[in-house]
Amino acid sequence: MARKGSAFAGLSVAIVTPFKDGAVDYAKLREQIDFQIAAGVTCLVPTGTTGESPTLSHEEHERVISEVVQAARGRCKVMAGTGSNSTSEALRLTRWAAKEGADASLLVSPYYNKPTQEGFYQHFKAVAEAVDIPLCVYNIPGRSAKNIEPSTIIRLGEIPNITMVKEATGSLDQASQILSCSNLTVLSGDDSLTLPLLAIGGEGVISVVGNIVPHDMIALCNAFKSGDIPQAIKWHYKLFQLCRDMLGLSTNPIPIKCAMKMLGRDTGGLRLPMTPLDAEDEAKLRKTLATYGLL
Repeated sequence: MARKGSAFAGLSVAIVTPFKDGAVDYAKLREQIDFQIAAGVTCLVPTGTTGESPTLSHEEHERVISEVVQAARGRCKVMAGTGSNSTSEALRLTRWAAKEGADASLLVSPYYNKPTQEGFYQHFKAVAEAVDIPLCVYNIPGRSAKNIEPSTIIRLGEIPNITMVKEATGSLDQASQILSCSNLTVLSGDDSLTLPLLAIGGEGVISVVGNIVPHDMIALCNAFKSGDIPQAIKWHYKLFQLCRDMLGLSTNPIPIKCAMKMLGRDTGGLRLPMTPLDAEDEAKLRKTLATYGLL
């Protein structure tokens, strides 16, 4: 039986924000969109962690969302990153995304200020009541400093337009509890846990490595969906090594931006406080991409 967010099953790609001379490079952004749509992705996710949203100005954040929605319209879905640790800012950004025509919003757990579980609930409820588009709760305690407990997420799932969870706790127990006690769609927030989450009832992934190998992640999802479990496992182990050896080098999106440059899809530098890989790690990354067959 279909879950609330099943329309977003499969591969969503958390795209990077390209920069040139310190400013957002909108021409490169549109190139990325075309690349991903040609690969057949379900959904594009701009202005998330991978998109360096903490360093975007309010104006840039809004314009990136608008550009992606306009470029992707009618070709694939767009789930705009609109979260904040300030409820009023999350409301403003989510209203903007809804107005511009985004298909859904990705709302990261409020970070730094560490709300209570009731605070989490009231934060997401306030946003849900202000817009009509589907919302995906992004639970990533490794960055936000506090877990949204399964009981809170299950409670949030009773709100009609909270339809999805991006699950980045690394806990299959937590994901299992959410899946068994709610009708929410669970999407993996960790590339290497995509297949395990699919196996317990998850429906897809919001991917970082999809920036460079979207076809392979789609192949994993499609193999599982069609019941070809040996093929899905084969893709899992191939992708696992890439995820481990590339994304383990440094904080996202530092390695993925470097990889894109090595593969001829340069999206410019990073904004401080993010800094590039050093020469030693660049050499490791080049070896990882060569071992995978990309170089």
